Amino acid sequence: MRTTEIARVQEYLRKAFSNNRIAVPPPMKADAPIEVYIGDEFIGVLHRDEDEGEVSYSFVMSILEMDLPPLPEL
Repeated sequence: MRTTEIARVQEYLRKAFSNNRIAVPPPMKADAPIEVYIGDEFIGVLHRDEDEGEVSYSFVMSILEMDLPPLPEL
């Protein structure tokens, strides 16, 4: 993914989630995944897809069960 694309997606994510701390730094290697952060915390991976000339981007965020708040007592 080109640096200009990464910057555009980063701006989109910041506006969509009202959070200017979202960062999508360019990867160190050309074939490395595009990582998404809030501050210093890794939150997911960004993918680019091109099909019949149409380009789309998907953001995949995994949430670990151990990171969820406890269930309320009933």
